[in-house]
Amino acid sequence: MTAESDLEAFIDRYDADVADVARDVLGRMRAWLPGAVALVYDDYNALAIGLGPNDTIGDAIFSVALYPRWVSLFFLQDGPRLPDPDELLLGAGNKVRHVVLHTADDLHKPAIQALIAAALERARAPIDPTRPGGVVIKSVAAKQRPRRST
Repeated sequence: MTAESDLEAFIDRYDADVADVARDVLGRMRAWLPGAVALVYDDYNALAIGLGPNDTIGDAIFSVALYPRWVSLFFLQDGPRLPDPDELLLGAGNKVRHVVLHTADDLHKPAIQALIAAALERARAPIDPTRPGGVVIKSVAAKQRPRRST
């Protein structure tokens, strides 16, 4: 098994509608961010895939998180200070904010594109598009909440 096939197996545990949105979102994000390393955390509450310039979670810029009923895009660096005139960002933490994605097409909404662009501009370390990128399984929790909504 490869890390990529492990990630696919983790996604397969979700209902088809959530899995389909997640695969589409991840595919688009990875296409937009050549060289990004995908950091996989199959945790108790959710499957989270961080995207950043290397295999250090502290440098990750985004995270795509799967929950039993939805997919969210997290802005991991300076989320509360991103320009958000449409007030799309959810959350109350000091560093992280997110948007719920109902379809992968939500990524193309101008307000979300502006948030992505601002997050990339403010990132501590840029993603080098000449790097190979890849997938790294960082952790798999022994105990997990159910992944399906039914």
